[in-house]
Amino acid sequence: MSENSAIGVFDSGLGGLTAVKELVQFLPHENIVYFGDTGRVPYGNRSRETITRYAMQDARFLQSKDIKILIAACGTVSSVAGDLGKEFHIPYTGVLKPTAITAAKTTRNGKIGVIGTTATVNSSSYKKAIQRINPDLQVFQQDCPLFVPLVENGFIDRSDIVVRTVVERYLAVLMENQVDTLILGCTHYPILRDVIADVMGENVALIDSGRETARYALHLIQKYNLANPQKKHGICEYYVSDNLDNFSKIAGIFLGKSVSNVQQIKIEHY
Repeated sequence: MSENSAIGVFDSGLGGLTAVKELVQFLPHENIVYFGDTGRVPYGNRSRETITRYAMQDARFLQSKDIKILIAACGTVSSVAGDLGKEFHIPYTGVLKPTAITAAKTTRNGKIGVIGTTATVNSSSYKKAIQRINPDLQVFQQDCPLFVPLVENGFIDRSDIVVRTVVERYLAVLMENQVDTLILGCTHYPILRDVIADVMGENVALIDSGRETARYALHLIQKYNLANPQKKHGICEYYVSDNLDNFSKIAGIFLGKSVSNVQQIKIEHY
């Protein structure tokens, strides 16, 4: 590991690319290696044991690429798989801690909503993290299992009646509880940000877990003096565990640009 080593990022699918997009903004000179476990997505309806095993394989693959920081850009892994940094002896962050800190600072009425996968919500990880920061804060949770397949199949238009109906159905209970801050607790969810904002209204602050994680990665780079000294823009490498069909199209939804340098790997070998 050196200053020139890459930042390693993984997710159960392609949602973590929203974190990559933010990392490029915060850390433009850093190289990034991204792995999306597209062959086993989603993680959100799996057991804790299975999620942990998948996360360890994902992290081992990234470690083989000589990374200097490990990021689990996956709300599910961050919630149930523990501290992977201890396993691999490198600086590590999931999306949980930085997002919880920002939400606790942002709320005005003390009512925070969390949306995430079923595994994330069942773990109550965000609720526990927020209430460790401030026990007086109220946290209301809602799992949204249809959000990931909607996004990964390109159903993201805020004017699409199917998209809006699903979003309204899931968010109804959070609106009833009058949350003023809403954590988008899965890195897929910022792609639906516009329609979520329409439904929740302008007085509800949306906390993007991918953005907050990228901001925290900047903190880790500075803390451990790991900044890449190169002056040119960093290089991003992309790896997936399933076929490459439509990758560029779907990745374009998350990154806002097309992607061509992607390779398929056999994650079960790690």
